[in-house]
Amino acid sequence: MTKLAVIGSGYVGLSTGVGLCLLGHAVTCADIDPQKISILNSGESPIAEDGLNEGISQCLSANTLAFTTDVINAISEAEVVFLCLPTPQGDDGSADLSHIEAVSRQIGSHLQAGTVVVNKSTVPVGSSVVVAEWLGRTDVSVVSNPEFLRQGTALHDFLHPTRIVVGGDNEEAVDKVVSLYAAVDAPILRMNAASAEALKYAANSFLATKLTFINAIADICELVGADIFDVVGGLGLDPRIGDQFLNPGPGWGGSCFPKDTRALVKIAEGNGYDFALLRGVIQTNDEQYERIALKVVELCGGSVNGKTIASWGLTFKANTDDLRDSPAIAILSTLHSMGARIRAYDSAARGVEQYPWIERCESALDACDGADALAVLTEWPEFSSVSPQEVFKKLSHPAVVDGRNVLNPSNWKDVGFEYRGVGRA
Repeated sequence: MTKLAVIGSGYVGLSTGVGLCLLGHAVTCADIDPQKISILNSGESPIAEDGLNEGISQCLSANTLAFTTDVINAISEAEVVFLCLPTPQGDDGSADLSHIEAVSRQIGSHLQAGTVVVNKSTVPVGSSVVVAEWLGRTDVSVVSNPEFLRQGTALHDFLHPTRIVVGGDNEEAVDKVVSLYAAVDAPILRMNAASAEALKYAANSFLATKLTFINAIADICELVGADIFDVVGGLGLDPRIGDQFLNPGPGWGGSCFPKDTRALVKIAEGNGYDFALLRGVIQTNDEQYERIALKVVELCGGSVNGKTIASWGLTFKANTDDLRDSPAIAILSTLHSMGARIRAYDSAARGVEQYPWIERCESALDACDGADALAVLTEWPEFSSVSPQEVFKKLSHPAVVDGRNVLNPSNWKDVGFEYRGVGRA
């Protein structure tokens, strides 16, 4: 059992802390938010992540997991310290490292000699060197151990990863971090820190590119009378392409893809390379939000001014409560700016009050009451089982834009709906 500290208890930090504890280590998680720490000490997760509540309770009962607001106390006996801090998008598109800088400077003089500090956050290439400078210690090593976690399944992904990447110039420190994952059955990739940092950005940017590509193909399918599901079925069988991240939709969002793609563009730019391909991916994704909004406008007769739009979904994807850079919010914001009233249902969305123009409803059918059109913007499984007959009774006009292709078009058309999906003629 290794004594570890995890600084930051957001999606990455909490999943990392609980995951490491479940792997047999003693973990102290620190966060500056006292309300969050209070919730965690009660045995509950403040965020929606499958398995976290059970994992927290199990580890607290075993006395191998602790939560505190005292960062210095958390690291006092730690052999390895994980930095799981936010790196939001700065005004110029680059990653903002101010949180990491502040914590690094705070803990530097308090670390034990030989401690390994791990960058778990997504950071620009070269950040390991910069963090070492902020720590101000020559007897402490900095290692990059990027996360490849999906929101909604983050704890599962931590315990069952496709690969474990550890980058650093100190072989002993790299070995120390690798040893923490001894109970995990996954390929171990050792490399220098710059390669590990670049790999994280490359992975997220490639996945974003794949999603944008299939959305563009879906738009073409609509124009030429093809069906995107037939196209995707054939594409996915090609092992060079694979069948993941080929689901067309309203565009990608969330806490990672938007900021990481823009950050990589800035990293390239800062090193003299114009990453035109990735800039095009970002622009095309932004345009996808507008295309979905215009489908709604079309079904409302060319204008949504003074009309009510029902939305099924607000979060950026299903199985999370996160609204950050949500395509649903972007699309609804566009419709609202055109004069539409927005009624929305989402069973998990957290922080909707920051959008006072959204009227939050208690059920999917409630959102449809008197609305002029329905937009399905998050792929929650429950939406596919709602009766189109019941929705027909609620809407003032039978029109639906299925931005996630979760509904059965035939069932809805048979009832009398005007139906618009993504990539379907």
